Amino acid sequence: MNALKSIVEQHKSTIFDYRHTLHRIPETAFTERKTSTFVEEQLKKLGLELETGIAQYGLTGLMKGHGPKTETGKTLMIRADMDGLAVTEETGLPWASTHQGKMHACGHDGHMAMVLGTALVLNTIKERFNGRIKFLFQPAEEGPGGAKPMIDAGVLENPHVDYALGAHLWPALEKGMIGVKEGPLMAAMDFFDLTITGKGGHGAMPHFCIDPVDTAAQVINALQRITSRQMSPISPTVVTIGSIHGGNSYNIIPDTVNLKGTTRTFDRDVWVSWPKRIEKIIKGVCESMGAEYTLDYKTGYPPTFNDTEMAALAGECAARVVGENKVTIPDSTMGGEDMSFYLEKTKGCFILLGTGHPGCSPLHNSKFDFDENVLLTGVELFCDMALTLLK
Repeated sequence: MNALKSIVEQHKSTIFDYRHTLHRIPETAFTERKTSTFVEEQLKKLGLELETGIAQYGLTGLMKGHGPKTETGKTLMIRADMDGLAVTEETGLPWASTHQGKMHACGHDGHMAMVLGTALVLNTIKERFNGRIKFLFQPAEEGPGGAKPMIDAGVLENPHVDYALGAHLWPALEKGMIGVKEGPLMAAMDFFDLTITGKGGHGAMPHFCIDPVDTAAQVINALQRITSRQMSPISPTVVTIGSIHGGNSYNIIPDTVNLKGTTRTFDRDVWVSWPKRIEKIIKGVCESMGAEYTLDYKTGYPPTFNDTEMAALAGECAARVVGENKVTIPDSTMGGEDMSFYLEKTKGCFILLGTGHPGCSPLHNSKFDFDENVLLTGVELFCDMALTLLK
């Protein structure tokens, strides 16, 4: 593996250049035109078989091994997400965003650089693996989700994908660590919009009104009872109301109140039960208060589950890359990831690459940045896993 590390190191400047170029041109969900064009240009240079315009700006590049059993070999997919966030960058980096109000604040520039770097390295040693590698770049991970429309467009076929890999830069893990966990890693993630309608009037005469503010308060409290009284205490769930707007004066009871919320769980049965659970409580509270409501419940991403065998293999490869003492089983997180859609259809693993250090900024922060050497770790890990899976 020292030889592999040496090859990766030889391409260090190119991998960093990938990241710098992509960081300058962040684009939000389903607008990733410049990003997709740059990725396409790099894959063309490697002579890969390209498919572009998938789910608007998604694309894939197919690489065939030169091993003696390539025709009967398996297919590995390595995925990167492409979209940035509506965040105004404050890093002061020489390669800071040139797109006002947009930033790669979640590390997707790094994810793309790693997958491009992996293609670059593996393209020089194709005789060492059989089968095929599909390098996949998808739009809109931050929402509404690009994975499912890409799957619907057939990216897991022609050729059929047997294995899937992805990784996320992760400041909650110490820099240099690799987090690998079998089973549930990230939660199912849904959203809902709720409007409660009452009857407005004078704040000093509430008996002539139906108060949607008071109703909303009762709804919020009642929704929290789902977690504390309907769910097993050893099965983590979250119901969060993140936004509430109603009224604009001290002494006027408004007609309506608008709320926005999200639910999270690792349990698929709980996940599919959320819409009915949520509406049952809202309906009961509103009826008891004399109010009406409209609920728009949006099903998001399923839970992200890593295959047991793939997680074990990822742990072994990670130990070769960084040493056993730097491989850890990370805590599961209530954050969501549409890598989950690929993992539902294939044997796969989603890996966390530590970027944390004292004082570092979290993901989705205007000052988020990372030590770029982690990109080399990610490339080496992807290459190691590819060579192991496609011997």
